[in-house]
Amino acid sequence: MSYKLFIDDLRDPVTSDWKVARSSAEAKDIVVEFGIPNEIAFDHDLGSEDTSIIFIHWLINKILDEELSLPEGFKFSVHSMNPIGATAIKSTMDKLVKVFS
Repeated sequence: MSYKLFIDDLRDPVTSDWKVARSSAEAKDIVVEFGIPNEIAFDHDLGSEDTSIIFIHWLINKILDEELSLPEGFKFSVHSMNPIGATAIKSTMDKLVKVFS
């Protein structure tokens, strides 16, 4: 299934063609049900101690275990206002895409 995933605890995507996850747990549930999306938009801070990095580490493990794979043409963006968190997401996802695309 082709879809886009927007991970953010507060904001909504600009258009309605995104599945929205408000936590790393919701993001995991969506990916388990529908597979890895064609595009992911990341916020870093997801409330309390939750972050998108938790989801990204889970995703990496699923790919390493060959349970999931990146779709052709996969892309991501980071819209976090947390500069350190945004850098961590971008760096980790850049490596993931480079190694597994």
